[in-house]
Amino acid sequence: MTIRFTQDHEWIKLDGDVATVGITDYAQQALGDVVFVEVPEAGRELTKGKDAAVVESVKAASEVYAPVDGTVVEGNAAVADEPSLVNTDPEGAGWFFKMKIKDMAQFEALLDEAAYKSFIAGL
Repeated sequence: MTIRFTQDHEWIKLDGDVATVGITDYAQQALGDVVFVEVPEAGRELTKGKDAAVVESVKAASEVYAPVDGTVVEGNAAVADEPSLVNTDPEGAGWFFKMKIKDMAQFEALLDEAAYKSFIAGL
């Protein structure tokens, strides 16, 4: 499995031809206690950098952006039912959606783990 990150603090983990997307530990810490999550429905077409999901915390509401172009194959119903999963396991059970990627070059252009850690260290 290969994982990449965006500067908007989404992670995308590629497993075969399906990618799982969520927000990073850094993002969930900045948000605080997550109280609501809205995930996209299967079949929805996503455009890189555009709204894909919504996450609300006691501090703020925020958009989750599509890290690449693609089609949603599954929204995480568990995280919609239990938003605290985003806080307890942001890069595991707290994922938002799975998608098929249209352009692998977009995925490859995202930050790898070392580059993302360097990016957040500078914030």
